[in-house]
Amino acid sequence: MRIAATAFLTDETIAPTDLARELEDRGFAGLYLPEHTHIPVERTTPAPMGGDLPREYGRILDPFVALAQAAAVTTRLGLGTGIALLAQHDPIVLAKQIATLDHLSGGRFTLGLGYGWNKEEAADHGVEWTARRDIVRDHLAVMRALWAAEPTLYQGAYASVRASHAHPKPAGGAPRILLGGAAGHGLFERVAQDADGWIPIGGRGLTEWLPVLRAAWEKAGRDPGTLQAVPYAVLPTPGKLAHYADLGVEEVVLQLPPATAPEVLRTLDEYAQYL
Repeated sequence: MRIAATAFLTDETIAPTDLARELEDRGFAGLYLPEHTHIPVERTTPAPMGGDLPREYGRILDPFVALAQAAAVTTRLGLGTGIALLAQHDPIVLAKQIATLDHLSGGRFTLGLGYGWNKEEAADHGVEWTARRDIVRDHLAVMRALWAAEPTLYQGAYASVRASHAHPKPAGGAPRILLGGAAGHGLFERVAQDADGWIPIGGRGLTEWLPVLRAAWEKAGRDPGTLQAVPYAVLPTPGKLAHYADLGVEEVVLQLPPATAPEVLRTLDEYAQYL
């Protein structure tokens, strides 16, 4: 099992370059970073974990800039988003950013993407909340068109692109794509149609839901051996990771604290037992 890590990196925490070096030197498989452009002060949307929204949500670094720094100081470490809020991006610009990052890093990027939870944040980007899933699908299709080997047209209800010359290409033609969201038949149909796998927050309910996801995957005509489920932001225990392994999970992303270097490195020392 590959063991990666994630953290809310901010202007007050360990730097992405320092964390990336430490992860690679210690043998971790990857670094995934979350995304929020801003957190509106006047917000009626409840925090996804309940209670007050932690301070770090409004201070996190841009994941693509931070991952580019991480790429520059490592050679093997995987680089990913967990998760990118695709509806809030211009997909043509984002396709270029991702292709450049994947090209320069030698194909190490994973696009973990999702629909978001913060209605006020999305509204400031002009996102129609009830349409966000369809917006994400169109944005992803535009990006795939720009990553294609030959100029490719895509016309959608929410985003379109002409057949275009667009280089560089991602190193493998397209990065690995993992779709996040709450377990359910609707989400799993979209995973099977649009992604390489599922990136569930916390990994709760995998025993119940992985067979449902596998059924949707096979119904869509996908190769059963290619499905990936990557539990994300996991607080590990030996029993939990052993259970994931029994379910066929091949990668887990462990949660690090949003803290300065000494605390983060102490946590990495504790997690070393899982490598």
